[in-house]
Amino acid sequence: MPSRKRQPSKRKAEEPVEANIDKKKENRDAPVSRDNRDAGYILTLGQGDVGQLGLGEDILERKKPAFVKGLDGLKVVQVECGGMHTVALTSDGKVYTWGCNDEGGLGRVTSSDNGEEFTAGIVQDMESVKVVMVSAGDSHTMALSDKGTVFGWGTYRDASGQVGLQVDGIKHKPTVILALQNNPVMKIASGNDHTAALTKNGNIFTWGCAEQGQLGRIMGCFTSRGGRRGLQYILNPKQVRDRKKLKFKDVFCGSYSTFAVAEDDSVYAWGLNNYGQLGTGDVETLYAPAKVESLTSLGDKCVRIASGQHHTIVLDASGKVYAMGRAEYGRLGVGEDAKETSTPVPVIALDNSPISEIACGEAVSLAVSSKGDLYSWGFGSCLQLGTGEDEDEYLPTKVQGKNLQSDQHEVLGVSAGGQHTAMLVRERTQ
Repeated sequence: MPSRKRQPSKRKAEEPVEANIDKKKENRDAPVSRDNRDAGYILTLGQGDVGQLGLGEDILERKKPAFVKGLDGLKVVQVECGGMHTVALTSDGKVYTWGCNDEGGLGRVTSSDNGEEFTAGIVQDMESVKVVMVSAGDSHTMALSDKGTVFGWGTYRDASGQVGLQVDGIKHKPTVILALQNNPVMKIASGNDHTAALTKNGNIFTWGCAEQGQLGRIMGCFTSRGGRRGLQYILNPKQVRDRKKLKFKDVFCGSYSTFAVAEDDSVYAWGLNNYGQLGTGDVETLYAPAKVESLTSLGDKCVRIASGQHHTIVLDASGKVYAMGRAEYGRLGVGEDAKETSTPVPVIALDNSPISEIACGEAVSLAVSSKGDLYSWGFGSCLQLGTGEDEDEYLPTKVQGKNLQSDQHEVLGVSAGGQHTAMLVRERTQ
């Protein structure tokens, strides 16, 4: 249990307002724009027994990157891996999904008889909305509109099973989750079973499973399905509060944790910390925001944070990568003799390759260099690393293949799910 000083105050939080999926009823005061992003196509690899690779029913695993089916001719600007499904966002704001749809994670009706889950398909109920960002967890998907409204579908889970996406259960089709009057959401992020949203005014809202403290606003005694307060306490988006009345400018979700960057560049975290993955110097699970001095005091400020089940990697403004948490299977990327650490250690093997993007799966780590090269390390048994082998990698290893050659292709972004990896790639122009 955290100390009393870490418990949230009882100051009244900003409340969501009702919204309808009808685009005409969205807040139009401050549109969210991400029109300058580079576009490319998607390659996937790893295990795909429920269609998460998007390569068709005949390809259930892939050691090297392969082209996703159903996206020909589309300009993709973002790809996100859920536990066993994948989500793609195109430059014109359309959402495509593929993979496991047992609990509504695809947001569209599929039939197992004709293999619809094994190839990319558009989420038709979102076609009237321009989406600018997506996120995905084990069994849920979130989409942020250009008007700052958050839509979602699927379900959250906890140790006892399904929790539902909202109090009335699973959502198989897109549903408005969060719409704030005069304070649009600017960014969304998903962990395995929770979601965080950052608003224009610098507030963070969270919802979903609270069992590991990942919501940052639920006391330990209420984390199991809201305790006596019920499911609405965890599933209805509420603001993360702090006595310092912090304002934030970025937010990141790990599998069971959340990290936030305040306006003064200080870093805060909450959630599961059993291997020191929060960087606080101890292994105490946090149920409310706590300042992470080790990340706040890095040589250059944090610009990206990615976290898996038991480890975290951090990218600073100079392009250097740091790792912390559990060391088994090589997920820290600092060598075979690495030990568990509750403070960040530099991934020295990447020092000669300035990094621009990072990502984590449950026990794997990935980094994209400023030159567009992809590096991977960690647990190899699911073929997520793209090395062509199922061996663990204890140091960053460049990912290459017939469809991903460093002299011909440039990686723009990467994401990792429970057993698969997806990357956004384009042809090199020079």
